[in-house]
Amino acid sequence: MISISDFIHRFQLQLPARPAHLAHNPRNAAVLLPIICKPEPTLLLTQRSAHLRSHAGQIAFPGGAADPEDASLIATALREAEEEVSLPQNKVQILGQLAPLDSIGGYCVTPVIGLVAEPIVFRTNPAEVAGIFEIPLSDALSLPHYRYLDIKRRNQQRRVYFYWHQEHMIWGLTAAIIYRLAQQVQKTS
Repeated sequence: MISISDFIHRFQLQLPARPAHLAHNPRNAAVLLPIICKPEPTLLLTQRSAHLRSHAGQIAFPGGAADPEDASLIATALREAEEEVSLPQNKVQILGQLAPLDSIGGYCVTPVIGLVAEPIVFRTNPAEVAGIFEIPLSDALSLPHYRYLDIKRRNQQRRVYFYWHQEHMIWGLTAAIIYRLAQQVQKTS
């Protein structure tokens, strides 16, 4: 088990891993990685609505495309989390962010790490989110839990990460983001 204080220490004192390639997609988006501050901390994830145009039914973090009114990508992540799971923006303590990643949908996605104190009640926006669930942070940050498949798409080699938690398969960009976070906090040097 990893404590919140240990996670914060590891996250803030380790330099992020340098991405293999820099994100370059033209459209910006952000996701919030909400870490729920329980005795055994958890990471909140959503299952996208089956009626969405893209990524229907997939596991994701609250987040989405940046709006022109958003002051920053942190503001984007907070706004989207409030819209999708009714997480009040003033209940999130931002720790920082990871390097952006390119999505296959053409977005440059910035992961934002935030702490959420209990008690908190989430309500899903059914137009966007079919359900929410939490996974123990220590499980999510365990690098041996991840598998990957190297694929070639549009003449580019890509590594697709997979992670199973109970009946949920977490894969693609969501799994890559958690994997990158796990790499950062697992460093011992």
